[in-house]
Amino acid sequence: MSTQTAVHGADDHAHTSGAKYVQIAVVLFVLTALEVALYEVAHEAGADGFAAFLANNFVVILLGLSALKFWYVVMFYMHLKNDTKILSWLFAFSLLIAIVVIFALFVLFTYNRTLWWPTGIWK
Repeated sequence: MSTQTAVHGADDHAHTSGAKYVQIAVVLFVLTALEVALYEVAHEAGADGFAAFLANNFVVILLGLSALKFWYVVMFYMHLKNDTKILSWLFAFSLLIAIVVIFALFVLFTYNRTLWWPTGIWK
């Protein structure tokens, strides 16, 4: 048994290489560029077609891209990918609860907006 194995334990996970961190940084950069492009395309004056679709679903798409970036940061930069499975499940369950609450708020505000926003009166 080598000194390295004795000190760190035989069941340690392999560490992520520097090249993998660069790949993840590139993915995060591309996702951020997509978010900026989404904003630019969705907020064009007189947009129609695909730009109108993006404008109507701007917040939902932006939250989806942000959630994907969040997952990458947590799994790789915070090393949750190499942690015990119970911590991964705990994080995933908490994230699922947050997604359900945000979705419920979207539904609530969308329904509520149809009731009184067209009239311009807050009730």
